[in-house]
Amino acid sequence: QEMHLGGGRVLSRPPVFFFCVIILINSFIACEYTVLLSDASNCFIYTPFDHIFLQWSELQKVKEAKIGGYRPMNPCPLYDKTSKTLFLFFICVEGEVSEQWQIKNNTNKARLCYITSPGHGLQTEQGRLIVPLYCCCCCCRGCVSSHALSLYSDDSGKNWQFGQLFQAESNECQMAEFFDESGNSIIYCNARFREEHVSESNGHEFCKLSGVQKLMETGFGCQGSLVSFPSQNEDVANDESQKKNKWLLFTHPSHQCRRVSLGVYLNKTPRDPNSWSKPWIISSGPSGYSDLAYIGEGWFACLLESGEKKETEQIASVVFSYNELKQ
Repeated sequence: QEMHLGGGRVLSRPPVFFFCVIILINSFIACEYTVLLSDASNCFIYTPFDHIFLQWSELQKVKEAKIGGYRPMNPCPLYDKTSKTLFLFFICVEGEVSEQWQIKNNTNKARLCYITSPGHGLQTEQGRLIVPLYCCCCCCRGCVSSHALSLYSDDSGKNWQFGQLFQAESNECQMAEFFDESGNSIIYCNARFREEHVSESNGHEFCKLSGVQKLMETGFGCQGSLVSFPSQNEDVANDESQKKNKWLLFTHPSHQCRRVSLGVYLNKTPRDPNSWSKPWIISSGPSGYSDLAYIGEGWFACLLESGEKKETEQIASVVFSYNELKQ
């Protein structure tokens, strides 16, 4: 299978850097589609071997990603630049029980109550590894609610610690780092049910953003993808105080009821939930889960579920630039 960079364009980035980005975003999709379309007892990773065209090698089975009687789902890769280690977090779900059945019957069939959010993890500039999660909680009346949280490590994955649960009901999430006016690190989280929260404690504790919320949820909810990237404002390129300034990019179905028309949303002021742009549509038909990566030099790669009749028919690859997005 061969996937071309948008319009045949070539990125002037080192092949190793591009390889690392693509393996991170693609391991999510490969695992998700193995569950949906193929043998649900195996987890796979695709690896590209050409930095000009996205030409994929044969499947490489992750033999350890398997527990008898369960199927792997929600893979979340996380690359540690310090130790050059690629972690793959995932959950195991009992038999063939679907997400829809679990929601309808108010029952969690995952092996653990802590569930990884499909997509990718985050390594902060200070080196902390963060895995976005959500937790299923039972109340006294037997009802189940879900709440996002983080799992993090400050020693390259030797020891891990849970952050605090979000107070608001939330679900699958992704996280990204940006910086305030003083250069302090802020971790932003966007969760299913379209909850927007930020952390000033390096991802341990989050608080809900105040203000009018502009992003909308789709139907019963859908995962969305998130990355931060350097500000593209040329006027402040040589301003030392702006070097750490980052913006956010978010992908999610833009239809209020159905998983169609995957849109790209831009936010230049991450603390303001009302400053998201209107969606720029990169897939007009059925489209669902997605995963974004910032490649560099104003370029992004996105893998997404898509199809003609259902969003689970195929994997699409889209590469686009900030210049295309802002038009």
